[in-house]
Amino acid sequence: MLALLQSSPLGDGKIDNYIISSSVHLTVGVAVLVTMTAALAVVGLHAVRNEGIGRLGFWTLGIAQVVLAAQVLLGIKLLDQGQGISQLYIHYVGGLAPMGAFLVGGWVSRGDSGRSSRILAGLLVVGYVSVFMAFFIGRSFANA
Repeated sequence: MLALLQSSPLGDGKIDNYIISSSVHLTVGVAVLVTMTAALAVVGLHAVRNEGIGRLGFWTLGIAQVVLAAQVLLGIKLLDQGQGISQLYIHYVGGLAPMGAFLVGGWVSRGDSGRSSRILAGLLVVGYVSVFMAFFIGRSFANA
């Protein structure tokens, strides 16, 4: 088995020798939608109450960020494997935009006050809409 992996035409690096299924990308995409929904619900509730997001808010944001980062990396790996060529450019932008929203949220908001929670909630809405759009655009082209 080791000799087979070493003589692979896919590349010299170990990561190049692993092939992932697009169904993994779909499954993690669903996880992104679930975690982003949870983060938006928790942060949105605190924003409406005009209070800091608290421990649960930080955890939901952190989990959503980690799952989103895994999804982006899986998408890059699928592109490296030659899959996803038929996807629209907006699918890629839509998938990366929430990462930008989280980055901006880290720059401008700590989540420790009502105002800060409202800023985070606004950025999460932008990220959520983007993730939602990217997921369904990606699904429509995967099924085409």
